[in-house]
Amino acid sequence: MRIIAGKHKGRNIAAPRGLEIRPTSDRVREAVFNILEHSNWEKGGLSVLKETRVLDAFCGTGACGLEALSRGAGYVTFIDNNNAAVSQCKHNIRSLKEEGRTEILKADCLNPPRPIEPNALVFIDPPYGRNLAGTTLRKLLERGWIMKNAICVIETGTNERVDISHEFALLDDRKYGASRIRIFSCAIGN
Repeated sequence: MRIIAGKHKGRNIAAPRGLEIRPTSDRVREAVFNILEHSNWEKGGLSVLKETRVLDAFCGTGACGLEALSRGAGYVTFIDNNNAAVSQCKHNIRSLKEEGRTEILKADCLNPPRPIEPNALVFIDPPYGRNLAGTTLRKLLERGWIMKNAICVIETGTNERVDISHEFALLDDRKYGASRIRIFSCAIGN
């Protein structure tokens, strides 16, 4: 795995062996970030990444959050409750020397602690096949992690449902092999 573009373009991201952690593939990550950078979702046509505060929930290796930093995000919070994921994410942050613009929380995304600030861009990549994405999105909103008009990128298996409330509007929905990416905008928030 590698960083696709930006400041850290071409740098490797380590991923553990085995099936316990399933990182977002380079191909899917590149497609998602192309959508984010070339959409007209921000005022004035600006990139949704520029100096933004990002949450990478179920972060695993931290690939999405680190890609966001490489492409101009200002700060990323990584959350995962898996010890191997937290350790791997810390290693990847150190290897890119991004400790000053990140924090890692070992916590349950379904029962997250309160944030210091809400986020304008949120990545949610729960384990496939458990239909956790919609519940996670609601819990993060309830706890204050998602700001009004935030862009929320959800990765699931292709056939999984994402049950969301009226506060979220679907902006994009695409399939990439076994992955499905849905991008929502949050109508309410902090």
